[in-house]
Amino acid sequence: MTEAPQTTIVFLLFPGITQLDFTAPAQALCRLPGARLIGAAASLDPIPTDCGFAILPTHDFAAAPQADILCVPGGHGVVEALGDRATIDFIARQAAGATWVTSVCTGAFLLGRAGLLEGRRATTHWAYTHLLPMVGARHEAARVVEDGPVVTSGGVTSGLDFALTLVARMRGDAAAQAIQLAIEYDPAPPFAGGHPDRAPAAVTEGLKARVYDAAAARMAAALKS
Repeated sequence: MTEAPQTTIVFLLFPGITQLDFTAPAQALCRLPGARLIGAAASLDPIPTDCGFAILPTHDFAAAPQADILCVPGGHGVVEALGDRATIDFIARQAAGATWVTSVCTGAFLLGRAGLLEGRRATTHWAYTHLLPMVGARHEAARVVEDGPVVTSGGVTSGLDFALTLVARMRGDAAAQAIQLAIEYDPAPPFAGGHPDRAPAAVTEGLKARVYDAAAARMAAALKS
């Protein structure tokens, strides 16, 4: 049997990352035959996540190998990362040699700051889609948006959908279906309210008022700087 070619998958890690933006696609993509997963950060120090625990990078930016697939997760730490030149330069440098350039949630804005979304269709977390024109992108209302080699996905859990979509593009539907079955990704949520199009209006407005109005304003200010 022919051995699967090695595929190097580099995930950007930064303080304040939403851990599921990283761990959900990582759990699917690590099952791609030949996959080699890299967690790259500015240093090898533990990376604090939004859940109160930390993730250890495997490489710093200088030592990280060239990605075949570059994945940029999101999180509230994106606001600070937008102003970090080393982070943006790393994204741009890796993207130049990658076959696929991808993001989960607000990671799209880091791709945009690196000049990778100009004129492209893209998506991000629903609370931030109105900001995509600030990085030259056109919002497309979809959970996963493919525009050539650039694949963006919506908020948090959509990272799993993006990963399976990408496996299907690379290795065929059967390979993606096998991974989906292996991880028993068979969602049956208790509520049909995972997007503002379906959630009760009072729930959406309450969440925006408590969290996302201020968070989107901070993101907009960072994008303007």
